[in-house]
Amino acid sequence: MVGRTPEYLGKQVGPTAMKLISLYALIGPATILLLTALAVTTDWGTAGLTTNGGPHGLSEIVFAYTSSMANNRQHFAGLNANSPFYNITTALAMMAGRFGLAIPALALAGHLAPQTRRPASRGTMPTDTPLFALLMIGTIVIVGGLSYFPVLALGPLIEHLLLGT
Repeated sequence: MVGRTPEYLGKQVGPTAMKLISLYALIGPATILLLTALAVTTDWGTAGLTTNGGPHGLSEIVFAYTSSMANNRQHFAGLNANSPFYNITTALAMMAGRFGLAIPALALAGHLAPQTRRPASRGTMPTDTPLFALLMIGTIVIVGGLSYFPVLALGPLIEHLLLGT
């Protein structure tokens, strides 16, 4: 692919489209992890942990923000999320999940829509093959793993190791 511009469904994916795609991919992890860091490092955030502290408390906070980002607004029973701090921060996560993801997606659609469709050539990678599906799933797993593995290592993995002691 050296010297070739990538394309998707016959549309050119240039620098502007790549920036919008990168922004879309980073909004979720950035929102969840930054709000979790804020909750863990402030007294207002740790005051919501009623029964569990330590690694399980971290998992409860991460789940609360992840669920809010996905517009579910669920939380574990050990987290009292009915406080001004959690009401405001989970609302911010919910707005980032709704509008923060919609804006780059609509901007990308607006960027790609006026482009004319290019005919397929020898360098075009078809999107209806198992190879494309494998590459897409691999990319999603790698980006998701790199984004969330540190917080998973601090939460559930440490809690599991503490069960053996």
